[in-house]
Amino acid sequence: MNAIKQLTSNKRNELNTAVALILPAAIIMAVVTIYPLVQSFIISFRDWDLLKPNDPHIFVWFENYKNVLTDPLFFNSVKVTGLFVICAVSLEIIFGLFLALLLNREFVGRQFIRMIALLPWAVPAVVNGIMWKWILNPSYGALNGLLHQFGLIDKYIIWLGSPGMALATVVVADVWKETPFIMLLLLSALQTVPKDLYEAATVDGASNLQKLLLITIPLLRPTLFVAISLRTIWALKSFDLIYTLTAGGPSNATSVLGYYTYQKSFVSLDLGKGSAAAYIMTAIIMLVVILYQRAIYREVNY
Repeated sequence: MNAIKQLTSNKRNELNTAVALILPAAIIMAVVTIYPLVQSFIISFRDWDLLKPNDPHIFVWFENYKNVLTDPLFFNSVKVTGLFVICAVSLEIIFGLFLALLLNREFVGRQFIRMIALLPWAVPAVVNGIMWKWILNPSYGALNGLLHQFGLIDKYIIWLGSPGMALATVVVADVWKETPFIMLLLLSALQTVPKDLYEAATVDGASNLQKLLLITIPLLRPTLFVAISLRTIWALKSFDLIYTLTAGGPSNATSVLGYYTYQKSFVSLDLGKGSAAAYIMTAIIMLVVILYQRAIYREVNY
């Protein structure tokens, strides 16, 4: 009986020690995460216009959400975000898979090439946007200079001057930076694929394309789902690249949901509508997460 009491006392002491160690971090997380979330959620139901500092912040309930959902610029941002996500994520998956397959082969200098291939992912998003803005500058940009040197263009092109071209360049900048992340995930998954399967397929006379479609892709499917879901979520909330590269222009052609929220909150200084837009964007991202999770679990169960 004494041994049981001693064991219970030791367990209680260990639990108290664990709680004491975790509590400071939990308090900090609550202060810097939970409190701003709750406060911004409350603001989304208030008339909180910083251009009218003397007005009381009265509750307008769902009026802010209604104004956002009836704003043509919001639906333009939804359309732009959808195009951006579909184009960027699709290209990142294709190029990431190609690079992973290439770097999974044995060749001289493979480790060095792998390190170089990861460098774009290490570049901060803001630096990436500024770098591409310099490259695409119509007066002294490196891209115009290079194309002109090779005689491919007669005069410098304003790459960010037209809506279609601006969105395309934003996609290119995002693909350049994020493709190494997809490559890293898929390359790690390729390392776990048994080589015996490829050897058996070779004996059976399978071509490289058949090996890719019948062995590699099916075994990479769980990792592909994870890669697609993560990149989709990150692309849905893109802001820093858009802000530094195009500032949502021209004519709101690159104004994604994150930039629309920024404009409402910190340009128009309407925190009520800005918070409402942020929570609508959060709801969209959560819906995408739920759909991806169901797809992943269905694939695992299958």
